Amino acid sequence: MQADSKIYVAGHRGMVGSAIVRELNRQGYTNIITRTHAELDLTRQADVEAFFAAERPEYVFLAAAKVGGIVANQSALADFMYENMMLEMNVIHAAWQNGCRKLEFLGSSCIYPRLAPQPMKENCLLTSELEKTNEAYALAKISGLKYCEFLNRQYGTDYISVMPTNLYGPNDNYHPTHSHVLPALIRRFHEAKLQGLPSVTCWGDGSPLREFLYVDDLANLCVFLMNHYSGNETVNAGTGQELSIAELTRLVARTVGYEGEILWDTSKPNGTPRKLLDVSKARALGWEARTPLEEGIRLAYDDFLHNPMRAER
Repeated sequence: MQADSKIYVAGHRGMVGSAIVRELNRQGYTNIITRTHAELDLTRQADVEAFFAAERPEYVFLAAAKVGGIVANQSALADFMYENMMLEMNVIHAAWQNGCRKLEFLGSSCIYPRLAPQPMKENCLLTSELEKTNEAYALAKISGLKYCEFLNRQYGTDYISVMPTNLYGPNDNYHPTHSHVLPALIRRFHEAKLQGLPSVTCWGDGSPLREFLYVDDLANLCVFLMNHYSGNETVNAGTGQELSIAELTRLVARTVGYEGEILWDTSKPNGTPRKLLDVSKARALGWEARTPLEEGIRLAYDDFLHNPMRAER
């Protein structure tokens, strides 16, 4: 990409999209196109086609998505599949129709099988069954990834994809039931501290192992890949390090300053037992995550405290 290349960031108000915009600005890119959901509903094919025909962006970062944690995924299976597949297909197809030079599709590590060998390599995709709690979202993301691959193979496009691990950071969603685990813990421990609660009960038994990537690190990789990677296979985005949910919970509580007891509700689901990405491919390309988890959680908590609109979501 050149400094004045026309770059469209789809989903620029979300956690990932806003981080990509910050990174593009930081690196000196000056011609960034954005549209709010009110201005452009990406699930409406005719509107997306008209936008691409009018703007003709040279590069596209497809970060728009309907996202949520276990509760949201389980309670709205059809919505998650429909909305994500519609917006992905519309944007990718319109980009191809209008001669977009390169597109980068943002997925999720939930595309990999529930019991994939750990750490999960990019080539384990579609080798066994998915995790049921987020199957609808995973199928949609797999479809987007594969559509990029098939366009490359059939029409010679240069469309790539990146699959991040669990993300957190500025502009996260802190909704009490519809958020992912780390922002949900930030909110719960913050509120428990303010209310002087003697204990906080968390879902499951704390045993699942998870990896977490600060969203600005992901954005740095996204721009890096747009400039330095081409290929049909996706690229994993993570740190290569994991910890248990119990360890994460204690770390968040300490960062927030909550000193009460942590209890576990084992009647609630754990989700996938382990989900660690093999990030050797990204490292071989010359990229590595920079933000330690403890520092990232401190930055995320600061964002929560000073971003009241996010805290109310």
